[in-house]
Amino acid sequence: MKYFLSLVVIGFMGTGAFAQDLEFTQFYSNPIYLNPALAGSDGCPRFAMNYRNQWPSLSGSYVSYAAAYDQYFKNINGGFGVLAVHDVQAQTISSSQLGVMYSYHLKLNRKWSMNFGAKANYWVKTLDWDKLTFGDMIDPRRGFIYATGDVPRGGTKGFFDATAGTVLFNKVFNIGFTAHHLNRPNESMIIGDSRLPMRFTAHTSAYIALGQKSQYSNQTAIMPSVIYSYQNGFQQLNIGTYVKYGAFTAGAWFRNRDAFILTMGIRTEKFKIGYSYDVTVSKLNNGVSGGSHEISLGLNLNCKDKPPSFRTISCPSF
Repeated sequence: MKYFLSLVVIGFMGTGAFAQDLEFTQFYSNPIYLNPALAGSDGCPRFAMNYRNQWPSLSGSYVSYAAAYDQYFKNINGGFGVLAVHDVQAQTISSSQLGVMYSYHLKLNRKWSMNFGAKANYWVKTLDWDKLTFGDMIDPRRGFIYATGDVPRGGTKGFFDATAGTVLFNKVFNIGFTAHHLNRPNESMIIGDSRLPMRFTAHTSAYIALGQKSQYSNQTAIMPSVIYSYQNGFQQLNIGTYVKYGAFTAGAWFRNRDAFILTMGIRTEKFKIGYSYDVTVSKLNNGVSGGSHEISLGLNLNCKDKPPSFRTISCPSF
């Protein structure tokens, strides 16, 4: 259920059909994709890249890419970010989106802070008619041998999309909420109206130190996390934890009725790299699907504008 999108392309042919959103397994490796309120949460310039290949053993797998930049700016008292995402679904439907976001950083008291974020996004979705098959192409004995009489209708759709989110945090705990597709844009790539349903995401994590820092390594810590998403009747609950020892991080997650996830990564002061593998446990078993592979890269740069009293959010790295 990483994609809420149906595998059946014919679902796009009706006016009552809906498509749902892409989600990455390494939720926090690209934090501004999870919640625009996390823009600038690290203070200095931050770059993130993600690659995901879902169900590679199937002929129509899902391949997704994302790239992001965000940074805190003192003169606007908040963070600014840019996010680009490209997704290819079963080699038939592709979508690209480019978004900009701003988050306002507010200190509530000596311990607690709250960020409010908003994102403006523009999508381009394309349906490749040459990859579709129809009933009139089928011979009862010889299979797909005829040309279809169906006439291509449309194929490309561009639309604007809006998202808003917030996150409340202190030194060791955070909880956030995001509402995606606030304007419910029409994403239909053919004749008709297909409104992109709103998606709601709640996320929380904690940073629990288990040992003191030393001259040889950073402190050991565990980072339990929960992420819940709801969209158009579909629900997804992700529960897991990461264990951090110095520069090394390992984690295990469970996505309800879908997958067991293993994650590992290395994070230094300026660079991080992570890998995760989803073991499919649904009726589409792992032997058939091939699971899912995901790789993330991150780069943090030094900066001079970060205030000495700036409060970072203790989110997991991956």
